[in-house]
Amino acid sequence: MFHIVLFAPQIPPNTGNIIRLSANTGAQLHLIEPLGFRLDEKSCRRAGLDYGSLAKVQIHKNLDEYVEIGGLDRLFVITSHGKKSLFDQKFTTGDAFLFGSETAGLPKQVHARFTAERKLRLPMIEGNRSLNLSNAASIVVYEAWRQIEFITI
Repeated sequence: MFHIVLFAPQIPPNTGNIIRLSANTGAQLHLIEPLGFRLDEKSCRRAGLDYGSLAKVQIHKNLDEYVEIGGLDRLFVITSHGKKSLFDQKFTTGDAFLFGSETAGLPKQVHARFTAERKLRLPMIEGNRSLNLSNAASIVVYEAWRQIEFITI
């Protein structure tokens, strides 16, 4: 299926929503540390992160650790700085989508690792900041899944 990669997520309910998204679409969720919250059972339950048993979630110490297992070949950065629309990209099973932190986005050194072709944006009204992280992830995963005709693996 697809991979959702969250770089230093800060807001537990956003991650909770993305865990639900992963559980309901079959996407693998990767969390890149540092996390802005704890993942112990009590904290997760309070934050609505209770779908963990239904979703595939992996935690990585840094982006390099994720890249070692997932590679960069089909890793797309979802960013308001992208020039290419998400809807102009053809997706295939196994593609991965990297999202920055809700508060800081992605660091410049992470952006520098990717070509313009790998930086995708969601169309929005000019001058607006960005969409909520879990909303953006949902749009991306469902568009990619739609393109492969909602096949589950």
